Amino acid sequence: MENFRNIGLIGRVGSAKVVDTLRRLKRYLISEGYHLILEEHIAELMPGHGQQVSSVKMMGEACDLVIVVGGDGSLLGAARELAKANVPLLGVNRGRLGFLTDISPNNIEEKVAEVLDGHYLEEKRFLLDVHVKRNGEPIGFGSCLNDIVLHPGKSTRMIGFDLFVEGQFVYSQRSDGLIVSTPTGSTAYSLSAGGPLLHPKLDAIALVPMFAHTLSSRPIVVDGKSEIKIVIGEGNEIYPQVSCDGQHHIPVAPGDTVSITKKPYRVRLIHPTSHNFYETCREKLGWAHNLTTS
Repeated sequence: MENFRNIGLIGRVGSAKVVDTLRRLKRYLISEGYHLILEEHIAELMPGHGQQVSSVKMMGEACDLVIVVGGDGSLLGAARELAKANVPLLGVNRGRLGFLTDISPNNIEEKVAEVLDGHYLEEKRFLLDVHVKRNGEPIGFGSCLNDIVLHPGKSTRMIGFDLFVEGQFVYSQRSDGLIVSTPTGSTAYSLSAGGPLLHPKLDAIALVPMFAHTLSSRPIVVDGKSEIKIVIGEGNEIYPQVSCDGQHHIPVAPGDTVSITKKPYRVRLIHPTSHNFYETCREKLGWAHNLTTS
């Protein structure tokens, strides 16, 4: 088990609840003798804090562990910035669903203490990169932990595109777009579009069509090492968008090529020892339980 001495704190700014939880966490960690590094925007909300301050990107160099307070969106942003540094992330849920941020603010000291004492589970989740080319020239790049989504942007029109997996033609489609989801993202936007739930340990990618023109269009699950290529049809009258985790957007044009591959490194997620994927699904998705007991 690792020795977590230098601990980074990241939180979603603009939320009083997040700031309250961060202050509580700061007091607790300082009282236990840990060295804290505050993300620069959080530090501004805590005048006179007296702690080291850092950008998110640089936290990877200085921290043994980064605690993210907020919703899954906050953790997604931190994961994209910090995955390369191989620093583990621990999430405290101050959002709504909280599939990734699984420590409740109510028992934060107890659960964080367990982790810092070496009682935790570690998972590694892969990320995806997307490269957009126009006439063979790169025009956009992004990465995601959840999903890369081709969608019409502000338009209400369908998009025509061709899909290739590992260089093999799959189909031409007219639809509202396509969700390319990691197992991590399978409980997010992909789920609402009828995509399959993928267990986090799977090395697989789900390709989920959005409101396709034909009823025969169904989600496809492919090998996680596959290269996925989407060619935007020349006949489109709209300029769609490619979005990464719903947080970074790349405008694309008819004829553009969108290539998606797995990143060479993975993000490290830390969970309390009580963490269980199926229990999380039961809790967050409202699955039935105890139907067989009287």
